[in-house]
Amino acid sequence: MDAHRVADEKYIYLTTRGRKTGKPHTVELWFALAGKKIYLSHEGAYTDYMKNILKDSQVEFKIGNIKFKGNARIVEGGEAFEVGKHALYLKYYGKAEEDTINDWFSESTIIEISMNAR
Repeated sequence: MDAHRVADEKYIYLTTRGRKTGKPHTVELWFALAGKKIYLSHEGAYTDYMKNILKDSQVEFKIGNIKFKGNARIVEGGEAFEVGKHALYLKYYGKAEEDTINDWFSESTIIEISMNAR
């Protein structure tokens, strides 16, 4: 999988389709790779890109110089939330106690992206 070659990059450039305009909407975000999925997080109210995902889960993204396509979904709990928060915390802050990670993500939403086969 090409994504593993760029897993150490700091940013992902996620492009969603505007839910009202249909135009591409690109944002720069932190990301982590766990298994065959990409994880993002956001704290607070849903942003435009999150609302776009709710309407159309198909996304495009670029990490480093590699472009990908996938399907995104918003998760607020369950196994995907746990996997995502741990992968993100480990990548950007290192190892920590479970209480620290839980506190850090207590008001967060996780976005999980499944990459399309190439």
